[in-house]
Amino acid sequence: MKREIKFSLVYRDMWQSAGKYVPRVDQLTRVAPAIIEMGCFARVETNGGGFEQVNLLFGENPNKAVREWTKPFHEAGIQTHMLDRALNGLRMSPVPDDVRQLFYKVKKAQGTDIARTFCGLNDIRNIAPSIKYAKAAGMISQCALSITHSPIHTVEYYTKMALELIELGADEICIKDMAGIGRPYSLGQIVKNIKEKHPEIPIQYHSHAGPGFNVASILEVCNAGCDYIDVGMEPLSWGTGHADLLTVQAMLKDAGYKVPEINMEAYMKVRSMIQEDMDDFLGLYISPKNRLMNSLLIGPGLPGGMMGSLMADLEKNLETINKNNIKNNKPLMSQDQLLIKLFDEVAYVWPRIGYPPLVTPFSQYVKNLALMNVMQMEKGKARWSMIADDIWDMILGKAGRLPGPLAPEIIEKAKAEGREFFTGNPQDNYPDALDKYRKLMNEKQWETGEDDEELFEYAMHPAQYEAYRSGKAKVEFVADVATRKAEKAKAGQPVQEAASAPAVIGLPTTPQVMNVDVNGQPYRVTVAFGDAATTAPASPAQAPAQPAAAPAAAPGAGQEVLSPLEGKFFMVKNASETPLKVGDVVKEGDLLCYIEAMKTYNAVRSEFSGTITAILPASGDSVSEDDVLMTIQ
Repeated sequence: MKREIKFSLVYRDMWQSAGKYVPRVDQLTRVAPAIIEMGCFARVETNGGGFEQVNLLFGENPNKAVREWTKPFHEAGIQTHMLDRALNGLRMSPVPDDVRQLFYKVKKAQGTDIARTFCGLNDIRNIAPSIKYAKAAGMISQCALSITHSPIHTVEYYTKMALELIELGADEICIKDMAGIGRPYSLGQIVKNIKEKHPEIPIQYHSHAGPGFNVASILEVCNAGCDYIDVGMEPLSWGTGHADLLTVQAMLKDAGYKVPEINMEAYMKVRSMIQEDMDDFLGLYISPKNRLMNSLLIGPGLPGGMMGSLMADLEKNLETINKNNIKNNKPLMSQDQLLIKLFDEVAYVWPRIGYPPLVTPFSQYVKNLALMNVMQMEKGKARWSMIADDIWDMILGKAGRLPGPLAPEIIEKAKAEGREFFTGNPQDNYPDALDKYRKLMNEKQWETGEDDEELFEYAMHPAQYEAYRSGKAKVEFVADVATRKAEKAKAGQPVQEAASAPAVIGLPTTPQVMNVDVNGQPYRVTVAFGDAATTAPASPAQAPAQPAAAPAAAPGAGQEVLSPLEGKFFMVKNASETPLKVGDVVKEGDLLCYIEAMKTYNAVRSEFSGTITAILPASGDSVSEDDVLMTIQ
């Protein structure tokens, strides 16, 4: 009998690799006892990455969710781990240093044992503080190598990186094969090299199934000395998700490894609960194509976690392109045609912006940049004509050191726009912010929470947290679920009624008035279906007016500022910025506001000088391409 291989269930990533959302806290705590009863997991991934933003979008407190979700695993002696984006913490954009330090204290207090830290650029300068902060908080610091396949990302490259991380104090190493495009033999060599130098360091392998390499890769890394394997389970394994527990167990058992046995009765319970949650509402956000493996993913190398939300986003992008096609008497584009154009453009863009590993957030940056290029070129505009500020920060070096050189066309564009390249420590670009958020919370009379967890959440996700506290997030989520259910019924597909889901409503076919409870505050919401648009939430009777969406201002005199794309409107993206207001004077090129789309904030700049005469959307409102955002005279 060979040595023992242990399993980790990546429950968070299973959902987010399949679709847009993860289960609510009531669904998570319902399934936890059955996962424990399966008896085969040494570890469970409970949170991290987009998990907490999803809670906020539900109108759910993410701190309560983490505490309740991790508790049963602790009581059963199962370790919990989370995904941490180093400089970016739990979000898509960089995080101030004091917020990063608080992050680990909060997560340890809430019940998370292991911080799996990765930098999307593999810049060790971004990971080093996380090692220190995680260990100071009493967490296990597991540092990840973000695996991709390029002329730069060789076995030697990753071996050197791993040894440097161990030298800095990493307790464990994760081989994070986020797109599943790591080649089995090379991955085995990386693990072998690490174990030869540091046999005492545990290694965990994480991979997605999409391109089809990962079962072979699992066997290779185990043969080379890997200790833990991340697995998924039906009905969310394979496709853009992970190799299935049953397959991995059978393969390793046949190879002579000691692997845990599985309580199959409990397995079937968990499997049924996952399906029930998909039928409830989560399946409304899962593209059937994400259930398939596809070797086309070898080319663009996009990660499984991102592919889950990509297919949902593409529906809106396709609608925007086809609106323009109809307007210009051009043939309509299919989703498959758009997907191929996107994959081709990713292959064009990626080497020209320095081969950033295709993992969050940089996979989204590369994909968003490629998609914007496709959309702009479809409209007859130039490639690179819309680059979000966060993407520019990556290109300029503010988020870390790019693995490869930039193409001359990118350097020329940066110089033409007066942008400066940065070679210092990325953290220096993002000053401490906790005092600002503490002051804002005091002004709003909001509690900072147990272990300052509410302060942390506000500082980490300011826009989403405000939408959660106001009730706007829950109202919009409930309305979106209702709309999707109605559209599904209209298409003749069966819709599962959700008896156990407090946030999910039934199946209306005509305009409905819904009563929604948000943090103890009743709301009446009117939702229209079919060709009608969903109306804004109405103010509740005898209730404060601030949670309801403010009525749009009448257009002012002057030139219109149009939204360049579909997304959510924000005047600012963090507390360090001061929002413009009606009456302010702006110059051509000044920053006006942002459109948050595909997890990045896209700056909208003024094309003319003058005085702002009207701002139409409220912060957090959804807008479509070419909607009027404000007027300037």
